[in-house]
Amino acid sequence: MGLYTSPHYRDFRERIKINGEMIGEQEVMDFVHSHYNNIENLGPSFFEMTFAMAMEHFRKSNVDIVVWETGMGGRLDSTNIVHPEVSVITNISLDHTQFLGHTVEEIAREKAGIIKDYVPVVIGEKQNEAESVFKFFVEKHKAQLYFASESISLEKPEISTDGLSTYYQDELLGEGTLALPLMAEYQLHNLKTALQVFKVLKNSGYKITWSSIENGLKNLSANTGFKGRFQVLGKAPLILADSGHNIGAVSQVMDQIKHFDVRKRHFVIGMVNDKEISKVLEFMPKDAAYYFAKADIPRGLPAESLKRIAEETGLSGEAYSSVKEALNAAKKSATQEDLIFIGGSTFTVAEVV
Repeated sequence: MGLYTSPHYRDFRERIKINGEMIGEQEVMDFVHSHYNNIENLGPSFFEMTFAMAMEHFRKSNVDIVVWETGMGGRLDSTNIVHPEVSVITNISLDHTQFLGHTVEEIAREKAGIIKDYVPVVIGEKQNEAESVFKFFVEKHKAQLYFASESISLEKPEISTDGLSTYYQDELLGEGTLALPLMAEYQLHNLKTALQVFKVLKNSGYKITWSSIENGLKNLSANTGFKGRFQVLGKAPLILADSGHNIGAVSQVMDQIKHFDVRKRHFVIGMVNDKEISKVLEFMPKDAAYYFAKADIPRGLPAESLKRIAEETGLSGEAYSSVKEALNAAKKSATQEDLIFIGGSTFTVAEVV
């Protein structure tokens, strides 16, 4: 199975995998060398060139199925040339607003651009502001629409630092306990979406067994290299890293963190300068100790600037010259009964995972 995702954390090759294995370094170099003239003449974007590299890698490897993650939006995305078995849109949050639009409806319209004629569509969460947009495009393309948040029901999960488990039963797929090596409650939304996709594919003729679902979920991290989302980096103190950086993602992370039974919370935060920073920071707890840092990229917001914006939202802490220095300071201050959270952007988390 091929997997195409973005962004990467540490290694560019994380974006292109087959059965959990990254594309080889030599294959990356061979692609650039063999297509150098086209790259120079056409001037594709970094994402477009990476997508073409993935297409060639998967073709040469004769993969039977590929999961393609779109880039920023969908409608104008290079991945939109793919004619899929099923189109999936998880949820809509205000992100990349300078490119996609300033309202949920506008962003939903860009995301809905991946909907194709007669291809089933699975929407992860039903949102009032986006529902009419999706229904319009589905009707236009004569596609079948499923809202996973309504069609899939899961029992209250059991959660530990090793992951979460929940019970599910379905006439088509089967029944039993499903375990994920991820402890974030928001992953239940993604699990519902995946289960609805499995149902669509099975109805289309794919041979999907209950045991394959169980094993796939249990080995999700190993099979996909999944990391950086509510990832446990230590347990005494509890150290968590999550790369969620828009309002929707951060609000869900904070909802879970506020219920943790810890003595004190320490937040190592770094953000990029093209986000709605104040609105995101408003979801973070006022009683935590903050360690502000600049991620090691040009777009990283200077730590002093982030500290100033944070103070305007009622958060207090100190600025540090790097994510590593900020994390070390948090570790020195924390006891074994505390929580250290690292987040604010993918680039901040990339420096610690």
